[in-house]
Amino acid sequence: MGKYVYQGSSVFVRGEERASALERLFSLDGLKIIPGLIDVHVHLREPGFSYKETIRTGSLAAAHGGFTAVCAMPNLKPTPDDYESLKEELEIIERDAAVRVFPYGTISRGERGEELSSLSETAPYVCAFSDDGHGVQDEGLMREAMLEAKKLGKIIAAHCEVNELLNGGYIHEGKYAREHGHRGISSESEWREIERDIRLSKETGCAYHVCHISTKESVELIRKAKKEGVDISCETAPHYLILCDEDLMEDGRFKMNPPLRGKEDRQALIEGLLDGTIDMIITDHAPHSLEEKSRGLEHSLMGIVGLETSFPLMYTHFVRTGILSLERLVELMRENPLRRFGLPDGKREGMLTAFTVFDLNSSYMIDPEDFLSMGRVTPFSGCEVYGRCLLTVSDGKIAYMDGSI
Repeated sequence: MGKYVYQGSSVFVRGEERASALERLFSLDGLKIIPGLIDVHVHLREPGFSYKETIRTGSLAAAHGGFTAVCAMPNLKPTPDDYESLKEELEIIERDAAVRVFPYGTISRGERGEELSSLSETAPYVCAFSDDGHGVQDEGLMREAMLEAKKLGKIIAAHCEVNELLNGGYIHEGKYAREHGHRGISSESEWREIERDIRLSKETGCAYHVCHISTKESVELIRKAKKEGVDISCETAPHYLILCDEDLMEDGRFKMNPPLRGKEDRQALIEGLLDGTIDMIITDHAPHSLEEKSRGLEHSLMGIVGLETSFPLMYTHFVRTGILSLERLVELMRENPLRRFGLPDGKREGMLTAFTVFDLNSSYMIDPEDFLSMGRVTPFSGCEVYGRCLLTVSDGKIAYMDGSI
């Protein structure tokens, strides 16, 4: 094969010659080979909540969706706030992960926002620090975390939420909530904490990343901060770009945190995507059991799955419609996350060892029964999409292969 090496389950594709070599091997006429996607915001639920998801099932779902690396959020049991509590997760990753998995460490002990975690202990083993699922309410603690993260050369990735502005809400404080008698979450609960953290990032020089932004005010604050030279990046998810609160139904599959916002917020997010304010697309893959998601909008837990739908949804709604180029989508779903978080680039000795093959031409319906994730809850069930993943190779090994190959 010359340019192509195949050893058991290991696959290596050399440099720019990868497409022609793979086409000869797999007869990939008309298909698209892209470097492996990277998601810096997923919940793999293990250790502690393996009835929802495991590192094995979550990483298989990632491979099924075309991802060759993911970053796992730390709301686990135990929470990874020192090396001893992180060690179990690292051992499971080493044993069970189908793709590269990079864990987060927590900002605060137990994600309680009261005492700083042992950041120096976990720093060599984690991609960044986050208390995802909880906003850090104490300004002094966040300043301390940023100063320590700056010293360690790590990112603070913040879930931004002011608790006193939540008002018992569980969906967006907008049209649907007013018309259907639901308690709403204000947009200010998100952007107010981003505003504070931008000020702290300016003060400390910390590399600051805002998780899953959802409001127009958040976009504008981050846009302004970037113009001022703040070391800031941010992410959003496909559901915030495709849906809004007017699409809500009385069903737990439409409940996530932050919630689906208004039409004007969705439009602002799209504009932020186009002008570079938003750096990356993530899934916030957050599986729960079917029972936990079957209690309606008010009582279901917050979170949906997304690893197996993210690329096809973005490709269908943004590339096929001409809003984004495929190259720009790959930047948002691979290149920017890779650079910002300093992750391995999927190459070894000049050979690409992390890539995905997609069939971009045929359509299919999203069916949760086809998922490899233990989670089955998505607002996109039954939607027609383009972009079926046929093959995922991570770290030189086949992580997923469609039965048609």
